[in-house]
Order: sequence, then C-alpha cells, then structure tokens
Amino acid sequence: MKLYKRLSGQAGVVLSSIIFCAAFSCDPPPKPDEAPVADFETTPQKVAVAPGIIDEASGIVPSYNLPGNFWVNQDSGQPASLYLVSADGKNVKEMKLPGAVNRDWEDVAAGPGPNAGVNYLYIGDIGNNNEPKSQVGVIYRIPEVTDANAGFDESKLEKITFSYPDGARDAESLLLDPATKDIFIISKEGQNTGIYRLAFPQSTTQTIAAEKVGTVPGVSLATGGNISKDGTEILIRTYLAVYYWKIKEGESVGQTLTQPSTKQLLVALEPQGEAVCMDTDRKGFYTISERSNAAAVTLNFYKRK
Repeated sequence: MKLYKRLSGQAGVVLSSIIFCAAFSCDPPPKPDEAPVADFETTPQKVAVAPGIIDEASGIVPSYNLPGNFWVNQDSGQPASLYLVSADGKNVKEMKLPGAVNRDWEDVAAGPGPNAGVNYLYIGDIGNNNEPKSQVGVIYRIPEVTDANAGFDESKLEKITFSYPDGARDAESLLLDPATKDIFIISKEGQNTGIYRLAFPQSTTQTIAAEKVGTVPGVSLATGGNISKDGTEILIRTYLAVYYWKIKEGESVGQTLTQPSTKQLLVALEPQGEAVCMDTDRKGFYTISERSNAAAVTLNFYKRK
C-alpha cells in the first residue's frame, strides 16, 4: 500500500486541508453543557527507530504485561510476527506468531478475552494490499506473553473469521472494547466510513456475520485506531489527523463513533502514518509510520496537556 497511490487525485484536497487547519481551528464548536475535552500537545516527543526492522509499521498498541513496551505489526509482504518495541525506540524484538499468516495485517489491539485475568493481543488481517477488497476478514487472538524472552504459544492461537454484511471492504483499523470484549472494525473509505461489530463471544470455528453499526461522520481514509485501556477514550487516525472521542456514561462504543468526534487533533506529518494508540495510563498517545521513502521513522508521543 503506497500513500501517493492511495491519495492520487486528491493532492489538492490534502493541501487545502493542511493550509486550512494550520490557519484555523479544526475542532468542532464546544457545547455549553459539556465538560472540557482532553487536549494534547501538537508537537510530539520523538524517539528514533532504527530502519530495516519495522519499515512497514501498520498498527501499534501498548504492552499490558511488559510495561514500557509496545507491540507493532507490519502489513502484507512482511513476516507473520509482532515486534516488541521499547518506549525509547532502542530495542526492537521480532516475535513470530506460529500458525498465523500475514496476508495483510493492518492493526493490533490488546485487552481482555475469553479467559478472565488474561491479556490478549488481537491482530487484524483486514487489509487488501495487492488484491481486490475482501468480503472476509481474519482476526488472530493470542494471549500476550509475560516474558520478553518467551515466545507465543501456537496451541493458544485462535482465528476469528468474519464477513461483512454489505459487500467487500478494505479496513485498517481494529478496536477492542475492554468493557464488553466486542471487536470493532472501521473500514477505509473516502466517505461513509463503516463501523462493524463482532460481539463477544466471537466464534473461532465458524465465519461470523459482522453487524454494521453505522458510519463515522467526518472521517475519511481511516488508517488505524485504538480504545484506551480503561475503555473511556477512542482514537482513529488518518494520514493527516487523529480524531478523538470521549465515551459518555451509558453510551456504547458504536453509539459514540456514530457521532462527530469530540476533538480533531493536529499531528505532525509522517511519511505514511498508519498507527495510533493511547498510552496505558492515558498520559498521551503515540503514533508510528511506515517508512515509505523516508530514511527512517520515529515513535511519536503527544503528551496530554
């Protein structure tokens, strides 16, 4: 997947968006009865990531079992592996997922699953690199390792297969609701960005028919997403921005995402930005990019103000 091919014919739109957002606030007007929304720095703290290991970074999530680290996945053409990346960017360790196939891994999520007290990793094989849009997607689920020197247990790898209710879709954003354990897939569309739900418990033996919850207003070409560990905040990113939602009490993830974002966050331009996640303790959020034609990429941290 190449950024310039994806945005072919939209260069004028992209440039206009950058100029407009640089000159004016892109945030929706605040409502008088709402509490102040979260705000984040617009200039990130950057740490270098050595090139040549994770040049096709497509998803990121903090490690819940190994604090101070992140799990990063790469997309099609790369190994069926997750990469454990330290917060300072100095250590990157490849950990293979035996039994899995990387057709086009586009995002990764972390959180609870079928067994109480176990943290799981969810890897979304949901893209369409080098092939037509797919009617069927796959999500791999496996317990997160508790030892950085250990490996993933193939006997515990589960495969969740699903189909879309409204035709073939390309998607790059995978969300896990830690409160319900429902999985959400956000399609990558120029308009009418779809929200698809796989309710818990998800079958690992039959193809699940995903439920279309609705569409995400105001978001085009979604390239990654994340729900905070405590289940109160949602991030969805595009190549140019990050959209933020605060989940209101009594609302579901699906209900929240069918409303305009609480805030649109300005972020630094990246070579091909596709991954975003909230920090475990919600002190800020992180992004990482595919290297594309750049010499290297950085792990970017946007601190909460």
